[in-house]
Amino acid sequence: MIIVDTALAKREAQGNPIRVGMIGAGFQARGVGLQIMTATAGMRLCAIANRHLDAAVKVYQQAEIEPITCDTQQELEMAIAAGRAAVTENAVALARAEGLDAIIEVTGSLEFAAHVVLAALESGKGIIQMNAELDGTIGPILKVKADAAGVIYSFADGDQPGVQMNLYRFVAGLGVKPVLCGNIKGLHDPYRNPATQEGFAKRWGQKAAMVASFADGTKISFEQAIVANGTGMRVAQRGMLGPDFSGGVPGGPLVPIEETMSAFEPYLDPAGPGLVDYVVGARPGPGVFVLGTIDNPRQRHYLELYKMGEGPYYCFSTPYHLCHFEVPTSVARAVLFRDPVLSPLGGPKVGVIAMAKKTLHDGDKIEELGGFEVYGMAENIEVIRRERLLPIGLALGCQVAGRVEKDKALTFDDVVIPPLRLIDRLYAEQEAMFALEPLSGTAATSVE
Repeated sequence: MIIVDTALAKREAQGNPIRVGMIGAGFQARGVGLQIMTATAGMRLCAIANRHLDAAVKVYQQAEIEPITCDTQQELEMAIAAGRAAVTENAVALARAEGLDAIIEVTGSLEFAAHVVLAALESGKGIIQMNAELDGTIGPILKVKADAAGVIYSFADGDQPGVQMNLYRFVAGLGVKPVLCGNIKGLHDPYRNPATQEGFAKRWGQKAAMVASFADGTKISFEQAIVANGTGMRVAQRGMLGPDFSGGVPGGPLVPIEETMSAFEPYLDPAGPGLVDYVVGARPGPGVFVLGTIDNPRQRHYLELYKMGEGPYYCFSTPYHLCHFEVPTSVARAVLFRDPVLSPLGGPKVGVIAMAKKTLHDGDKIEELGGFEVYGMAENIEVIRRERLLPIGLALGCQVAGRVEKDKALTFDDVVIPPLRLIDRLYAEQEAMFALEPLSGTAATSVE
């Protein structure tokens, strides 16, 4: 956003940079750190928390900075006040440390991240995160707690949900009503797992399970769920429509995104809440798109003049998402303008449920997102509640109780949940607060 660079330059000139802490030092966190330290005037990366200190140190060493190690909150606060870069294994201490304007959470974890985010909010710090998995599971209750503390809870620019929300706001600002927010994918295979994705993961220095979660539909389900929760939209059916134009050849010839609109048109309702969805095998990938409509005939005439087509639906797209490059902009929007990129409007509208990736047996443990046991599918919240479906964000660490057939949705009755987890308590609190919330304009959904 153009206004942000001017505001950051002013903070730099005043010697009053935005001071941020970061939780996580993995693949994306390394990029975020590099971007702040080398390309973002008016912002300082004051401290990093990570379970392995070496990784946190290496983030700073990218910019030839040697950080000091801190073990306690008091030590962190002293380092922040002195302008010394710091690393720590104590993520909660960093989340609570005074002297920071915001926390960037980029762990990709669930239970661990829940503790960190809650600690930051309780200590009066805004949260900017790239953790769609956490947001798609308990984002609405975290937003409630952020509002109570008077701070910002926001997803980040750069990742596809944030880019979609920026485009949604742009389209709505033109007077065009968004009716679908879409994600562009190159591959969707629900049976991908860490073994099938190992080679790709090694090439790019990523974790195999994380890469598998991109391919098996879990990641896009979370991404579109949080867009739904930030706009009030729904899914047309369990798992979304996901039309595939790839011809079964990942990376093959791609059709222009405008040519995919006909696959969605039968499901679009200008009077309804709108839909979230995705398409496989289209360009510009890996971008995003928004379909919108407008009633005014004169404005339709102008849109045709400007090469947007004859309508009734118009396709707007962003041809890229630049992940870590754009995260500092999100921090500046939150701190300087109190403008979240994307956050829940209220209670959840769409959740992500656990589906059996193979036949599961009594005693099997669900290890990780993108693992060998389950994949995620987006579903409307009223169906999740009615059928007692198990959110995949709660499934991790659970043991299967009985037998669950391949491709069947798991319910709460199908698993034994580990005791005393914070994420379960927050999910229960979220349901207690929002389960009776009216869901006007609910979209149709399929059943198994």
